[in-house]
Amino acid sequence: MAWFSFFSPAKDTNTRSPQEANIFFTNTLSGKKERFVPLKPGTASLYSCGPTVYGPQHIGNLRAAVFADTIGRTLLFAGYHVRRVINITDVGHLVDDADLGEDKMSVGARRDRVSPAEVAERYTKRYLGDIRALNVDTGHIFFPRATEYIKEQIAMIQTLEQKGLVYRLADGAYFDTEKFSRYGALGNIMAVELREGARVKAVAGKKNPHDFVLWRSATARDLQQWDSPWGRGNPGWSIECSAMSRALLGIEIDVHSGGIEHIPVHHNNEIAQSEGASGRTFVRYWLHNAHLMIAGEKISKSLGNTYLLSDVTERGYPPLALRYFFHQAHYRTQLSFSWEALAGAAEALGRLGRIAREVAEESKGKTEKSEARDRFVAAMYDDLATPQALGILWETLRDDDYSAEEKWGLLKDADALLGLRAAEAADLPPAELPEEVRELLSGRDEARKAKDFERADELRTELENRGYRVDDGPEGTLLTKRPE
Repeated sequence: MAWFSFFSPAKDTNTRSPQEANIFFTNTLSGKKERFVPLKPGTASLYSCGPTVYGPQHIGNLRAAVFADTIGRTLLFAGYHVRRVINITDVGHLVDDADLGEDKMSVGARRDRVSPAEVAERYTKRYLGDIRALNVDTGHIFFPRATEYIKEQIAMIQTLEQKGLVYRLADGAYFDTEKFSRYGALGNIMAVELREGARVKAVAGKKNPHDFVLWRSATARDLQQWDSPWGRGNPGWSIECSAMSRALLGIEIDVHSGGIEHIPVHHNNEIAQSEGASGRTFVRYWLHNAHLMIAGEKISKSLGNTYLLSDVTERGYPPLALRYFFHQAHYRTQLSFSWEALAGAAEALGRLGRIAREVAEESKGKTEKSEARDRFVAAMYDDLATPQALGILWETLRDDDYSAEEKWGLLKDADALLGLRAAEAADLPPAELPEEVRELLSGRDEARKAKDFERADELRTELENRGYRVDDGPEGTLLTKRPE
């Protein structure tokens, strides 16, 4: 019979005080590692750049999702009440990520021969399915759509215009970066451009190359249009995040995460808009993950070297193997993807699951504190040092000087912080499942092994209809009994 797990969601027994946690993040704004001190004691707000839903998200995008989830898990583990937002860009993102080209949603709609709303719904659903498979608990995250906040975006642009930060051209309303003295401070982009000879694409009539569009006048090819004080059109890419972050998390937030590709344009634009409108600090801690690389080049749709999570599962690897693979490198370090490297991660994850089952049996589910657990948590609190944390985990599991109870406690902490579900997978034995459910489970594992994914999906639906959450674990299907 295929290996599986049956477990119920654990009750929250976290009695940690966030005031006692010494969490440090490398702040892109200062370039230094800084101790995390939230705006509001006991509460942490986290905004993360999400997908532009004109197509499926590649595994490079999913690295950013796992990175953001690791931030959230660490803050939650420390005892904070965490408020999380991941935006869904369903309008306002140009093909070249600047002020030229066609909106990506229009491109996707014409490609799929459906409306932009249908494209957005299709790929939002796929994105959410992908990150759930990577053990991101979407039930505690808000996913606002840009099209749902058009009024808020217009209102913010009006505020900026009233403050003299906006000028109009024939093709829309632009932010005047010369009137925002701190523009480019994130990542020190002005100095980088001078050193590397970088240039921003010119748009006729712009006062400064870095000025960016807030509202675009509609063109004949735009499938999404709204009325505004600047005529019929649609919002620029960056304004959505400023407006939605303010509406959902407040004028000032604690942490904003994203990929390093967002630093030069998108995130500097967000700072200018938000702080230009409010006159207050927008984000206290900016965190950015490095690129996922393939054969020396960053993974990118424009380069055509992308892999999807479906490519991972079709090769027989569980989604959590990809999460384990991401954790093997620090988030600020480039990570080179290969199928051989993923196979190694899958093998390590499977071995971790087998050890967890042995430790669960020996410890009888009892936990004890240890200095290894303290070192593991300290590594995670030190700028999310996942490679070091994994090293401490394996070192401890192999050390006979630690008791089974100490190892089980560490595995529980590792699950909470790394999200690999090794301890969860060992909580209860197969015999706890009804016979008919075990048969469905066995059939699904056999279908996945035979790469009959249509049949596997049918059995997933049947299991979910019987009250189970279905995930793919290192050696087979994982089941969670949903609360009644």
